[in-house]
Amino acid sequence: MVQAYILIQTEVGRAAAVAEAIAAIPGVALAEDVTGPYDCIARVEAETVDELGKLVIAKIQEVEGITRTLTCTVVHI
Repeated sequence: MVQAYILIQTEVGRAAAVAEAIAAIPGVALAEDVTGPYDCIARVEAETVDELGKLVIAKIQEVEGITRTLTCTVVHI
């Protein structure tokens, strides 16, 4: 199982709507609007790194109102 945090910047005033839309996507464990340099943070899970990439590019980045994402993969050292 591959897990990652997706840091998301949105258009002004769209953080809550973006977080709600992302939370409904299969593979998204949690999505919340936050304060700070990013507007939303999502925790996602997939079976492989390739599936994780497809989730981010094909599903999350397609949500209206997103301007930029940064994917931070969870590692266990």
